[in-house]
Amino acid sequence: MAETIWRHHYADIISSGQIDYMLMQRYQPDLIKEQLSNPGIWWRKLVLDEAIIGFSCCMRTNKPNELKIDKLYIHCDHHRKGYGAMMMADAVEIMRGNNLQSLILTVNKHNRTAILAYQQYGFEITGDSIVDIGGGYTMNDYLMTLTKLSRWNI
Repeated sequence: MAETIWRHHYADIISSGQIDYMLMQRYQPDLIKEQLSNPGIWWRKLVLDEAIIGFSCCMRTNKPNELKIDKLYIHCDHHRKGYGAMMMADAVEIMRGNNLQSLILTVNKHNRTAILAYQQYGFEITGDSIVDIGGGYTMNDYLMTLTKLSRWNI
């Protein structure tokens, strides 16, 4: 699922080499298995008619009251149907259910579609996140913070 989504969505944003590198880095079965057993990491899958159409992963950060949406992806065939909002509502629920105060994410600076969606969900750009991820690649992202929590009456 991640490979299909990434190859479709990021083809015009980052190189195919960086896509390959990041998929290998972030979706190794052993890494995911380890994350699934970590109580500070929440993986979710979105299923429609017995098929997985999306997934998300939220995790506590090194800041005591902060939750980060590390992954939130919906298959392109299911965009603009409210599924992203459902996954976002789940992240807000995780945040509230664990008495956390802040919800953040990072998004590629050229990912206009996602940036606009996150802004509609109540996030604002609050900084830059430029990270050397190895292999000669850099993630050049915006840091976004949920500032309009009133939208999410969960």
